[in-house]
Amino acid sequence: MRNFRDYEAWQKGLWLSKRIYQATMSFPKHEVFGLSSQLQRAATSIPTNIAEGAGRESGLDFAHFLDIALGSAYEVETELLVAESLEYITKEEADEFISVTQSIQCQISNLIKKIRDKSQL
Repeated sequence: MRNFRDYEAWQKGLWLSKRIYQATMSFPKHEVFGLSSQLQRAATSIPTNIAEGAGRESGLDFAHFLDIALGSAYEVETELLVAESLEYITKEEADEFISVTQSIQCQISNLIKKIRDKSQL
């Protein structure tokens, strides 16, 4: 049985999700159901899908949920760039969040490759 809390990508994803919730509190009110909500959902999707996949029996099922988490990480990166361009977050915040997001992307990609390579044996 896999413990999702042991994955660094999950740990970073949880941190990122919390920080994005905090950052989006200062977004304009008209973004409550727009960019703010979308960014929160995408960020939360990263650790959530890692956890859900870790609970699956097969490695290929786990890899499928990691694929979803990876897609969410790319979505978060794009939405952070939009938020920065609209000046909802500072360049420094965007750079920090994007750096963590890209680290998560690499970790998830490596984990997917490892699982798929192992499944082909």
